[in-house]
Amino acid sequence: MAFEALTDKLSSIFKKLRGQARLSESNMDEMLKQIRIALLEADVNFKVVKEFINNVKEKAIGQDVLKKLNPSQMITKIVHDELETLLGGGETEIQYQKNKPTVIMLVGLQGSGKTTTAGKLAYLMKNKLHKKVLLAACDVYRPAAIEQLEQIAKSVGVPVINKGTNISPVEIAKIAKTEAFNDHYDVLIIDTAGRITIDDDLMEELNNIKQEVVPDEVLLLVDAMSGQDAVNVANAFNDKTPLTGVIMSKLDGDARGGAALSIRHMTGVPIKFAGVGEKITDLDIFHADRMADRILGMGDVMTLVEKAQESIDEEEAKKAAKKMMNGKFDLEDMLDQMKKVQKMGSLGGLLKMIPGMPKVTPEQQAAAEREMRNFEIIINSMTPEERHNPEIFQYSRKIRVAAGSGKQVSDVNRVLKKYDQMKDMMKKMEQYRKSGKMPPGGLGGMGGFGF
Repeated sequence: MAFEALTDKLSSIFKKLRGQARLSESNMDEMLKQIRIALLEADVNFKVVKEFINNVKEKAIGQDVLKKLNPSQMITKIVHDELETLLGGGETEIQYQKNKPTVIMLVGLQGSGKTTTAGKLAYLMKNKLHKKVLLAACDVYRPAAIEQLEQIAKSVGVPVINKGTNISPVEIAKIAKTEAFNDHYDVLIIDTAGRITIDDDLMEELNNIKQEVVPDEVLLLVDAMSGQDAVNVANAFNDKTPLTGVIMSKLDGDARGGAALSIRHMTGVPIKFAGVGEKITDLDIFHADRMADRILGMGDVMTLVEKAQESIDEEEAKKAAKKMMNGKFDLEDMLDQMKKVQKMGSLGGLLKMIPGMPKVTPEQQAAAEREMRNFEIIINSMTPEERHNPEIFQYSRKIRVAAGSGKQVSDVNRVLKKYDQMKDMMKKMEQYRKSGKMPPGGLGGMGGFGF
């Protein structure tokens, strides 16, 4: 995830700070120096870093942090608030029109992933925001882009206006807007053409489309991996055709995060959506406060809850919880729970959203996900009777399941051992629920896949 190195460095800085009963001017200057270095190493624009540090120092002095008995909490709060402001702060979500379509024009350089992102945006708005969405294919210079948008639209389950390549993009956009009005669509997403570099022809075409359809949102797609180049691209587009927001892709990658922390301050354009993977489902509404939490290692419980709500049926979850708490937990239930977790996203990504969870290395994450896949293969090789009554397993059954799944008997034993551990955990959780206490060590002491 972007910001990982920055998170580690800031966590180390605040850990040292927590060990001090009082904060002196020299200690605070040293801490601010370390924060400055961490931000610069994260590729944050130096002007942004300078203002950020000045703001933190000014607020710390204004709130008499040096005189407080617990200065670390106040400094952390100040840094959090400044990060939130830097990332956009306030309300940056799209304000949807009432009684008429909200027109979104997607722009960006060629190869930035606009067409795929148009599909991701359509999926998010249809499935998470329950909007009726229409796509428009206005990249008439690349037939492959039109075909790609058609395929993505089909997979998402939304229609697309495709008039081929022998018609101007402006005319296609005009036709699409008319259809969106006539058929009462909530959202029209216009996928425009890009260029290798920003040129006058591209900007003239985009401005002609804007003039014709008057979009409510002009969203620029930029790549978090491109660092400060993303800021330069945003500035160039914003100068020629004013933007209302940015979609930042690849925030799940190993980008240092400087673009996300610089772009609002340097361009005045907020980040509205964040790409967090390659799947059609991997686009999230961007929340500055939640991202500030994650940068400071505080987790992101709200996003975790939302992912759970999107992936898990509430009634099914209640039934499963009741069944587990009553001790009626079998291998079928264990497999079902694993599948639900997998639907929510990568294990590493989910664990980062839980406050206080230890850092998971890529190797640990890969091992855990591999183990979950192996468990699924092994459980699917069992008979229904074995899944519902694991206690009947004897050596002969284990040999058969191992052969059927292409695994070893030791792998089957590992599944059964993990099942016993989870079943015991459920019993303990019910006991703690009745007593109103948490298990020793909190949620982190409940076991898991390789952690």
